[in-house]
Amino acid sequence: MYDLFKRKPAGKPAPDADPRDTHPAAEAREPESSTPNDRNSDAGLAATQEASAERRSWRDRLKAGLGLSRDKLSGALTGVFRRRVLDDEALEELESALLMADVGVEATQHLIEELRARYRKAGGNADPRALLRAAFADLVRPLQAPVTVGATRPFVIMLAGVNGAGKTTSIGKIAKWLQQRNLSVLLAAGDTFRAAAREQLAVWGERNKVAVIQQAGGDPGAVMFDALSAAAGRGIDVVLADTAGRLSTQGHLMDELRKIKRVLGKARPGAPDEAWLVLDANTGQNGLAQVKAFDAAIGLTGLILTKLDGSAKGGIVAAIARQHPIPLRFIGVGEGVDDLRPFDADDFVDALLPADEVSAAASVR
Repeated sequence: MYDLFKRKPAGKPAPDADPRDTHPAAEAREPESSTPNDRNSDAGLAATQEASAERRSWRDRLKAGLGLSRDKLSGALTGVFRRRVLDDEALEELESALLMADVGVEATQHLIEELRARYRKAGGNADPRALLRAAFADLVRPLQAPVTVGATRPFVIMLAGVNGAGKTTSIGKIAKWLQQRNLSVLLAAGDTFRAAAREQLAVWGERNKVAVIQQAGGDPGAVMFDALSAAAGRGIDVVLADTAGRLSTQGHLMDELRKIKRVLGKARPGAPDEAWLVLDANTGQNGLAQVKAFDAAIGLTGLILTKLDGSAKGGIVAAIARQHPIPLRFIGVGEGVDDLRPFDADDFVDALLPADEVSAAASVR
């Protein structure tokens, strides 16, 4: 196995202008006949600055997406600081805020007990907000796991989810993410009875310049078999296998999902290598029920959380971490192709309980 994060990304074409031209003092410091090493150094600096700006942009979008949950928690914590002690009243207020942020009963109880224990250990002199932030980070950090692709080709990722969760759109974005890591991709349109679903996947295929294997009204298993055969013949690295959206309570459709997984295994022994569930962050605690049902059906190896767009309650991540800890592979904050990124626990906690707000609140004590 190898870690995709360790592979060298394709990167962007070098701009026509010399990166030094963007620096106000470049002309004073650099002669016109700079050496190749000088130019390489400047180009590397420009790339580093661009990457840093992109990371800040992602964090800003994630922070905006978690705005509803963060505001509720901040309101409760402001009350804690006003009283200056972590008493029962403060803990009850915090408990209500965590529940309203969709953290769930079990995860909320865990965080409250952790906060109380850490506060006592510090002798009552610690910053409760910083302690909560640390406890929350420790809870969700096990969900962070690097996306890996094994040596077997084609590597098969099967994706499932309920209607409207954003599954097809997520597949298109993941295809782009894989391509940026120099991996070739093929898409398998397993939703054979909904023309709109096939058309949407075909649009993403055209946008990313990847092939889409599809069939109108046919057997989804047959499409999967054909897709893996085509991928093997073309030397494709990764197959993203889309499946029809279905409610976890629809027994016959869940049986069909199990059948698709069996067919993938016949087409390439050991497939699928990954089975991911796409969750809409707006479904709240119902998302946890979906995780349990789909995991029982196909054995999930990863989750994708979509639509953290400002109205969603991001606390569901804590509930999953506490009750059904399956790796959270990607989270999405918008419709853009770059709005789906691998889950980073520290980035998530920074957006939900920003460190700058922790410092500001502590200063009023």
